[in-house]
Amino acid sequence: MTDDDPISLPAHDWPEFPPGLVWLVGAGPGEPGLLTLQGLHALRAADVIVHDALVDGRILEWRRADTQLEYAGKRGGKPSARQRDISHRLIELSRDGQRVLRLKGGDPFVFGRGGEEAQTLVQAGVPIRVTPGISAGIGGLAYAGIPVTHRDVNQAVTFLTGHDQTGLTPAALDWPALARGSQVLVMYMAMKHLPKIADALLAAGRRPDEPLAIVSNATLPGMRVLETTLGTASHDAEAQSMEAPAIVCLGRVVLMRQAIDWMSQLQGNPPRNPDPLGGGARTTG
Repeated sequence: MTDDDPISLPAHDWPEFPPGLVWLVGAGPGEPGLLTLQGLHALRAADVIVHDALVDGRILEWRRADTQLEYAGKRGGKPSARQRDISHRLIELSRDGQRVLRLKGGDPFVFGRGGEEAQTLVQAGVPIRVTPGISAGIGGLAYAGIPVTHRDVNQAVTFLTGHDQTGLTPAALDWPALARGSQVLVMYMAMKHLPKIADALLAAGRRPDEPLAIVSNATLPGMRVLETTLGTASHDAEAQSMEAPAIVCLGRVVLMRQAIDWMSQLQGNPPRNPDPLGGGARTTG
């Protein structure tokens, strides 16, 4: 996208982007069309864009031709920028009088370390603005035809991360409480430790035949979905070469993919099971 061919935004009182401001924006789960209009406005106004690894390159093409790009990706098991260095670079750019867009995959405040960056900026006296994005744990599953809530299935959903600051399975998580307390678990960054997570949930009382789905590269052209169960998830994920980035969903809502796999249906395929929960569709109340 060039300045001669800008993206026209509808008339609106768009937020100002003054020099020195750092604007934290969630780019969504991948598909460029899922970027918010406010995010697009910030993208077109920024002098510098500091972006993560999971920000789709097609989104970056919507920047102005003179906008500077800086990569600050963090990927598990790969050489990555240190969080401290990223935060200090944002401070440096702000103090240089740049309009700084910190563009993060998904939502910056959902396992995206946006809260840490925002806190560091505030402590340094840097003005900030935050625009949320569609989180992969909701939008990515929706693209797979899996609603995170369905009133015939769950009255709660819990989001958790598959690793902590050490890169290991989070030691602070109370797995028995999680197993008992939430009908649906949505797990970010869980692929590396999926065997340990599955064992912990099974030991805490979750059924081995409970439906589980893994959505890899959610919303992107290469999206893959594995429907399996908690007891066989680790074996099946390895056998099918499922890779990160991926979202893991555990719970009966996974069965709803049999009815509302809308991407497959757009290609002319009928639903595998219009009533996977066996209760009939509700039409009232």
